Amino acid sequence: MHTRKRIIGTLVVLALGAAVLAFGACGSQPTPTPTTAPTQPPPSPTPVPPTPVPEPTLACPFVDEWAASGHADAKSEAFVHWDNASPPEVPAACAKCHSEGGYLDFLGLDGSAAGKVDANAKIGTVVSCTVCHNAATVKMTSVVFPSGVEVTDLGPEARCMQCHQGRAFKGSVDAAIEKAKLTDPDTPSPDLGFTNIHYFAAAATQFGTVTMGGYEYDGKAYDAKFDHVEGYDTCVDCHNPHTLEVRVEECTTCHTGVKTVEDLKNVRMAGSAVDYDGDGDTKEGIAGEIEGLQGMLLQAIQAYAKDVAGAPIAYNAAAYPYFFADTNGNGVVDTDEAQATNAYKSWTARLAKAAYNYQTSVKDPGTFAHGGKYIIQLLYDSIEDLNAKLATPVDLSKAHRIDAGHFAGSEEAFRHWDDTGVVPGACARCHSGTGLPLYLKEGVNISTAPSNGFLCSTCHDAQPAFTRYKVETVTFPSGAKLAFKDSPDSNLCLACHQGRESTVSVNAAIKGLDLDKVSDKLRFRNVHYFAAGATLFGTDAKGAYEYDGKTYVGQNAHVPGFDTCASCHDGHALDVKVEACGTCHATVKTAADLETIRIAAKDYDGDGDTKEGVAGEVEGLREELYAALQAYAKDVAGAPIAYNAAAYPYFFADTNGNGVVDTDEAQATNAYKSWTPRLLQAAYNYQYATKDPGAFAHNPKYIAQVLYDSIASLGAKVKVDMTGMVRP
Repeated sequence: MHTRKRIIGTLVVLALGAAVLAFGACGSQPTPTPTTAPTQPPPSPTPVPPTPVPEPTLACPFVDEWAASGHADAKSEAFVHWDNASPPEVPAACAKCHSEGGYLDFLGLDGSAAGKVDANAKIGTVVSCTVCHNAATVKMTSVVFPSGVEVTDLGPEARCMQCHQGRAFKGSVDAAIEKAKLTDPDTPSPDLGFTNIHYFAAAATQFGTVTMGGYEYDGKAYDAKFDHVEGYDTCVDCHNPHTLEVRVEECTTCHTGVKTVEDLKNVRMAGSAVDYDGDGDTKEGIAGEIEGLQGMLLQAIQAYAKDVAGAPIAYNAAAYPYFFADTNGNGVVDTDEAQATNAYKSWTARLAKAAYNYQTSVKDPGTFAHGGKYIIQLLYDSIEDLNAKLATPVDLSKAHRIDAGHFAGSEEAFRHWDDTGVVPGACARCHSGTGLPLYLKEGVNISTAPSNGFLCSTCHDAQPAFTRYKVETVTFPSGAKLAFKDSPDSNLCLACHQGRESTVSVNAAIKGLDLDKVSDKLRFRNVHYFAAGATLFGTDAKGAYEYDGKTYVGQNAHVPGFDTCASCHDGHALDVKVEACGTCHATVKTAADLETIRIAAKDYDGDGDTKEGVAGEVEGLREELYAALQAYAKDVAGAPIAYNAAAYPYFFADTNGNGVVDTDEAQATNAYKSWTPRLLQAAYNYQYATKDPGAFAHNPKYIAQVLYDSIASLGAKVKVDMTGMVRP
């Protein structure tokens, strides 16, 4: 789940372990050298005053750094909270992270079983040297989170993560709701209280949905572990383990504007191109985006508490239990309100979930660096859920939950393999952060762990220069070697945006089979997604299925300067450079306007509309092809067929013959099986046109040709009205 080489880390740990042994020996006497016993009594010596022998002094490393850190602050609330308890001791539930004895108990170094704290601990201790440097921590490589998930293959950061993981997770909130026997999410219950994740749960933030530290809403997908860059993606990579300070001076290698810890809040990389909080500022740091969403969520929490739960609420991050009854309705916790007896009590299930996520975002002040995208998703989803019951919802119309596709770590393209924990070699090139560089270097891929989207190093071969890999030619599934002239950046795009099938592979599948006879040797051939490169190169790539005896157009040259991936799309946001399109296409102001562009005057789809954009012509042909597919499947193959673009394997048996894929039909076990070669050819092209939604711009004539020919092919066996249609 989190594997990386540990050779250097092991040497560091061994060195620290040696230092601890030395620390434990500070002030000890040297071992005397044995002497031979005398054979006869020695003469009586003349008394001489003994010369004092100085005791050896051994320097204990990092003591001064540690002594000035929060781990050594014996006066902080984290260590004095129980001084006035009766009896004065740290409860076992808290001792692991708030006392020396509790952590050693957890490790089993007191003779008890490891993995739990068996007894209350003494007060008056801190996180001492021996807490982190001992025989057990040297061997520690995994951590179990409150969710029960065990993260393995860790190095020295495991010691940090034992405490910086929080004390609750999604299941904790759900359990509290279940215990209160709430079935209506908007009914307050005196038996439901606030669930607190606790403080500085940085590891839970970083590992995202892997450990489920936040409240993750059902039906939503979330970012996994935030992988920064190699060498700076663990606690001890980024923080000095003794002072606990961020190694700011090392951040400046890539983040040139960073001089102080405060400057880190201004960091925003090119992959974060959307406006998460919808305030119109896409230049502010991720910290600013999170702060904006926090304000929006608190607004939603307070509106919901007043209007739905029926009791105003206010929040104070510095006063336990944080959420209080806002008795005067002024929106803040006044001094007389910040009392435990005034704790908020009108909790509903919906409110408890949102409040938990708000607290989670606040109590890790480094969320923007530890796992900002995960926190953004939690905040956004909490607002959205509360909005469902608000008369005046908080405006999310300009806010964004996820990034552009390459960086959308929560989405299916990167989360598909979470259950197995392995992205197969056949998928790793385009669905992992490390796959493309390996392919470019070795020409092959191997299985790898799931990624949280692309990394800077996926496309850039050097930092901080951020130069990109130079790709001269790309081999397509058909075997064709193609490239954009003088555009290695766009060739880099082609490495993935080429599809995984072609005319060649479809012909290989149907070779020797009767064109209209159902064969159990056939299965649906899926071109895969966004094969824009194959579309753009047309017949040169043969990405779509090309019928024998037909000719097809090649590369769509468009116009000079706007005929490659990089010249038309932003490399990070992936959006089309719409403002540049407006130079020639005067009516184009938005991305949606691109679909209205029309150059040719011919009516490809035969619907009589020669004013619609070419996108409309392509869509019309696609609709005609679907109708022909269904007619052929029913009348020739003998089994009705239906299509669902969002459910694998896309084509299903239409068991009730209603023409659509119903919920009970969208199952892999109901995949369409009555394939004939002719049906497969046409279905392949239908999927091809569907899975490249920009085909109308990438190569409109090519896509219109293959759709037209597919309809004509099916028309040889079933009645198809092609009156008025024109093949480009």
